[in-house]
Amino acid sequence: MNIDRAVFAFAGTVILLSLVLSQVHSVYWLILTAFVGLNMLQAAFTGFCPLAKILKAAGSKPGQAFE
Repeated sequence: MNIDRAVFAFAGTVILLSLVLSQVHSVYWLILTAFVGLNMLQAAFTGFCPLAKILKAAGSKPGQAFE
């Protein structure tokens, strides 16, 4: 799995998990959903993604989006 797919999989998992937690536990878990969405939006414009940097340092193969 390259960095791009790992970032998208992680973001999707965190979003779905926070949505479930907002229904089960507290509506404040939606703040996490908003944070992930804002991070994805800024990464689209700047090309900087903290998770991509961590995965690259860990030795994952680069993809097309985050180099």
